Amino acid sequence: MRATDRPLTPGWVAGSIRARAMLSRRLGRDGAFELAGRASLEDALAALSATAYGRTVRPGVDLAGAQRGVADAVLWHVRVLAGWVLPSALEPIRALAAWFELANVDERVAYLAGGAPSTPFTLGGLATAWPRLADAQSLPELRGRLAASTWGDPGGEDPATLRLGLRLAWARRVLASIDAAAAWVAGGVALLLARELLLAGRPASALAALRPPGVGSAWAQAGSVAALRAALPAGAAWPLEGVDDPQQLWRGEAAWWRRVEQDAEQLARGVRLGGPTVVGSVVLLAVDGWRTAGALEVAARGGGRDAMEVFEEIA
Repeated sequence: MRATDRPLTPGWVAGSIRARAMLSRRLGRDGAFELAGRASLEDALAALSATAYGRTVRPGVDLAGAQRGVADAVLWHVRVLAGWVLPSALEPIRALAAWFELANVDERVAYLAGGAPSTPFTLGGLATAWPRLADAQSLPELRGRLAASTWGDPGGEDPATLRLGLRLAWARRVLASIDAAAAWVAGGVALLLARELLLAGRPASALAALRPPGVGSAWAQAGSVAALRAALPAGAAWPLEGVDDPQQLWRGEAAWWRRVEQDAEQLARGVRLGGPTVVGSVVLLAVDGWRTAGALEVAARGGGRDAMEVFEEIA
């Protein structure tokens, strides 16, 4: 069963109550704007250390370190929440949290391609394949281990294909686990296709071979944002409304985040406790982390008027 049609059980009730309580710990949109308006990253970090993010974000780190700390805080909260539901109810949470495992694999890909080593996210019981992927010694070996795992074959062993294949595999997993995520997944895949086709110049045939979910097949003939929007199913095209230039895809991504947040609020605040409450809450924690990380970047640039105007449009 999927997250939105599971019967109400003690595990879901306990998780739902805990999830709603955790939402009070978010920074929120107003808090993020106050943070973004700080005159420096140091000032912003001093303020953030007094919030729920203070557990993993400390003054004195650079922007990348601060944003990583924000992500660590989100993961920590999701792991705590996962501890309040029964093991049989974990799959929707694990499917959403697979983003952190994907990020770990991204870092392993970068390292195997010649980059510096990094510290992976600590996934605990939310891990699905990472323990078996963490020590892969080559990109072909990593692809083979992925193929034998929940992720499946990413479709290639070059870094770009590995990363893209993982994202589409994550989309399929979320789609299979959470009914309410259908529009989120389809819209997110549409944005990913737009970037790959129109900015990266990846051949449509190579993208189609990776089986992008929720977007049909007519998109493969599109050569512009408008043509892509027209070729996609309505349930996938929505983030591209009002976007005509590939350089403006960030506006579609901002629209995607707004829609996801609105939908998640409805799930989390619904009358009936259960899977939707927990799923909505996990998504809202992730949205708050995304917005907080963006606010830190604005503060690192001095919180000027131009940067604040862009942040207001995005967040």
